[in-house]
Amino acid sequence: MNTILVLTHIALSGETSAETAALTKASLEAVTAGQELAARLGAALTIGIVAPGSAAAATAASSLASTGARLLAVSGEAFAQPRFSTDAAACEALCRAAQATIVLAPASSRYTRIAAAVAHRLGGFIDTHITAVGGTEAGGSDAILATRWFYRQRVEAVLSRDARPWFLLLDAGTHAAFAGQSGPTQVEEVAVQLPALRTTVSGLRAPSQGTQTIRPDAKLLFVAGAGWTKKQADGQTHAAEAAELILGFLRASGASLGSSKSLVDQGGEGNSVLPFLTHLNQIGQTGATPRHAKGLSTCCHGEEPHVVGWRFIGERRAVSLDPNCGWSRGKADVVYVADAFQVMAWVNARLESAKAQDNA
Repeated sequence: MNTILVLTHIALSGETSAETAALTKASLEAVTAGQELAARLGAALTIGIVAPGSAAAATAASSLASTGARLLAVSGEAFAQPRFSTDAAACEALCRAAQATIVLAPASSRYTRIAAAVAHRLGGFIDTHITAVGGTEAGGSDAILATRWFYRQRVEAVLSRDARPWFLLLDAGTHAAFAGQSGPTQVEEVAVQLPALRTTVSGLRAPSQGTQTIRPDAKLLFVAGAGWTKKQADGQTHAAEAAELILGFLRASGASLGSSKSLVDQGGEGNSVLPFLTHLNQIGQTGATPRHAKGLSTCCHGEEPHVVGWRFIGERRAVSLDPNCGWSRGKADVVYVADAFQVMAWVNARLESAKAQDNA
């Protein structure tokens, strides 16, 4: 009989617009995955919370009251900030208290850092980048199947293991975030034997909203291609104008920025570049495969970056002067045959006008 544990953690200040005691969106997605798996297996569900204090743990637990799960919490000032030693000790204690055979955790930077070490301490196994978990349990035999992608999201594999405990790190955006009614509930505090702490968290440094370009939780992904820095209709390049248009749109819309490999590589080739782009923005065959509700591609050509990098984008649109390019023909839901400079200037003007009306 399997026992399922879902590991969650409180969002750091600045990670969410909700209160400090709110669970991260990725944690709530893991809760949904745990509920679905527990229902399929007829297994007991336990949810573990790592929180900066007992009050925060209680608030987070109340938001999970409608799950009907057993709620465990590790809380204290030592867990207020991510740290390998304290986070690993907290998750190990939660796993032992729950006697879990299947452990689901969000693939946040906080848990990705420590999950393999916790699995090793418990004599278990771990698989990462899981996108779906399913299974059945009947007659005393169970089969749990975990789905993930390999080779830049080109090959889908279904994994199964007999060894327990089995840790599964869930990619963000693969499940709906849990949203149940809050209510009174019982939460069990789990004691943790902390190791000697050799590091302290002195503070956080984050880019300002105006310079932050990678936003995993944004509803829209804006992708810039190499066409932004090529010669335009007047025979000249306009990289500075391109940068202003793109950053203006990101600020006004809150979109996340993606880029083709050819564009981010131009800096090393002595060509005009967009100074805010790095290889972290790169999507496609050799980059990330983000998950956003909508995507807008501009000045991109060729289908490879989009077929691979946009596989999980909900609605895909493109702005291109060439209606016959590989991306435009069959890969986009909507294509605007127009000049991206003109289109984005018009869009930015509309966004600024709408913002001015809201502030009036």
